[in-house]
Amino acid sequence: QVQLVESGGGLVQAGGSLRLSCAASGRTVSSYAMGWFRQAPGKEREFAAAISRSGGSTDYADSVKGRFTISRDNAKNSVYLQMNSLKPEDTAVYYCAATSRNWPLQHYRYEYGYWGQGTQVTVSS
Repeated sequence: QVQLVESGGGLVQAGGSLRLSCAASGRTVSSYAMGWFRQAPGKEREFAAAISRSGGSTDYADSVKGRFTISRDNAKNSVYLQMNSLKPEDTAVYYCAATSRNWPLQHYRYEYGYWGQGTQVTVSS
């Protein structure tokens, strides 16, 4: 099993940037493909980005493509989400998740068996 803890959320103005971190403990994070999801109030949890075990492959939701970058450092047992050009519609709780399925990269939340507790991102206009 792996335990995940997100950090780095906060309040930022539109156009600003934030970097989210996800620290893993327990089983090494290199055993999992990783994803970032987000959930806005009153909405379903949605896929944002995913990265393969090695970090060699990434995938993004259309809504964040070109603005967000997912990365990982397996030596540090961590995954990151760099968010640039933030918009008010990016406001949500952001979750880090792990899946044993490395390929294809998964967009469906039900494919992810391990989740962090989430970190709030609020973008003001």
